[in-house]
Amino acid sequence: MTANININPPVRGPAQQRRMHPMRRISLAVGILYVLTFVSIPTLALYKAVKDDAGAFVLGAGSAAGVQWGALSEVIVGLAGISTAVVLYPVAKRVSQTAALGLVAARLLETCLIFVSVISLLSILTLRNDVAGTAGTDSASLVTMSHSLIATYNWTFLLSQSLMPVACDLLLGYMLYRSALVPRTLPIIALIGAPLLLASDVAVYFGAYPQISPIAVLAALPVAVFELSLGIYLIVKGFRPTPLTTGHTQTGNNDSETQTTA
Repeated sequence: MTANININPPVRGPAQQRRMHPMRRISLAVGILYVLTFVSIPTLALYKAVKDDAGAFVLGAGSAAGVQWGALSEVIVGLAGISTAVVLYPVAKRVSQTAALGLVAARLLETCLIFVSVISLLSILTLRNDVAGTAGTDSASLVTMSHSLIATYNWTFLLSQSLMPVACDLLLGYMLYRSALVPRTLPIIALIGAPLLLASDVAVYFGAYPQISPIAVLAALPVAVFELSLGIYLIVKGFRPTPLTTGHTQTGNNDSETQTTA
């Protein structure tokens, strides 16, 4: 008596057919998070009143909603930034565990500095809403404090959202170029743009030109193009098929790095 053997594969149900591949979920999440890091662009306009004259803003009247919305958008940027590194870590560590950990650490430091800058602006709102206009308040002291808090914001911004992206994009560009998870053009833009941004940050630090100037904007443009393009590419296309995404890898001997097979 012979047994009946079903050689046909089991039919997948609708839920199994719609299930997204884990690598695609990671790439989609990273892409969305990178696009989210651009939500703070309107702060250039939202912060104009307080940055142009912090003293007049603290002692004046009118709505402070612009500063509140700008601060909220920067909090979102900080959380999205660290999330990009954490979500990407399971893939990035297959290329270089050291670089992957470095990216997480750099993103974490960037987020912490962003939060410090946001606290500076929120402190100005507190001076405006709870201190200014009360009996016995020294207006000159409020003006001095508000300008000090704006100076804290500007210097922290230079370190957080201008200098730290240099480290982040150098590490990420290295891993993406080596792994070929995305077209090589994207990491090349990062590897070229990061040193340009670093040179601009050094120039700003020594007072060669202001943070908000045409030269500074041009120097930051390649990094911005890389991060936005990477986000859009990962949303639309996802990772390119490589041995990294299929699991066929060969562990290297140094630095816990993973070499992709040809």
